[in-house]
Amino acid sequence: MSLFTSLRYLVALHHHKHFGRAAEACHVTQPALSNAIRALEKEFGTAIVKRGRAFESFTPEGEQIFLTAQRMLHEQELLQQSLKSAESAPAGALTLGAVPSVMPIAARFSGMLQKKHPGIRVTLRSLSSQDIETGLENLSLDLALGYTDRIRPGPLTTLWQYDERYFLLRRASQASASGLQITTQACRWADAASHALCLLTPEMHNRTIVDDAFRQAGARVEPVIETNSILALGLAVLDGNVCSVLPGALVGVLNGHGALEAVPLNAPDVVTPIGLIYVDSHQPSHTLSAALRLATDPAWASHVKSNSGLLRA
Repeated sequence: MSLFTSLRYLVALHHHKHFGRAAEACHVTQPALSNAIRALEKEFGTAIVKRGRAFESFTPEGEQIFLTAQRMLHEQELLQQSLKSAESAPAGALTLGAVPSVMPIAARFSGMLQKKHPGIRVTLRSLSSQDIETGLENLSLDLALGYTDRIRPGPLTTLWQYDERYFLLRRASQASASGLQITTQACRWADAASHALCLLTPEMHNRTIVDDAFRQAGARVEPVIETNSILALGLAVLDGNVCSVLPGALVGVLNGHGALEAVPLNAPDVVTPIGLIYVDSHQPSHTLSAALRLATDPAWASHVKSNSGLLRA
């Protein structure tokens, strides 16, 4: 087994935090993955994994080896892209992370990028803002789509894509055969607080934005349902007796549901910048360069504008 293969198993274990799931992701048996990790421990003369009845965590030395493995695999990928592709025809892997509220836009971006450049293999992961920042810094991510107002000056660079705006999602008084209804008249955040609400759980950054908006409006909310699933928000409104607060990118996904109504929220008018985040490099990979070119393409800008932000009735 090559060193690079063993290092990929190590990176998969770090990501999945579970021997079985890591082995499945690598398309090998669990014993094969475990043996590879033990071989690395023998090679480096130190324990990499804290073992109990199940995976616990990496040792401090294991974390160091993991970071080195990421850099080695990253450099190997850059070399392979340089040898096997050209800037005009990029080929290779691109790992894109996205916060849950922007996944519909990230999925569209991934699809358009792969269509434009069939040689690119995209891995799209839904991650928290903190995990995105960590992933970019340790090179497990090439690019991310998320909240740029969190990013401080430093190694990470941002490229604005759109402004996230927010809607009260509720059941419509009368269903529409033409799909989701978007009202022209806005709803105040203070008035939205009077409804039984289904919101994201507090650890999610989108929930922090929503809570801040309610506080600015002088309202305090206690949701009757909390979830860390974006999908669950829409389904709870569709089949329950609750309302929710969703950004435009997620409201756009519900276009086919005529029983639902989206109401723009104001007072305050909350606008959150969403952008691509990446590590600025003098020698970006061909796949990253292609993604950044797409991000500034007028056709993409028009597409993302129609599926996010301030949706029109």
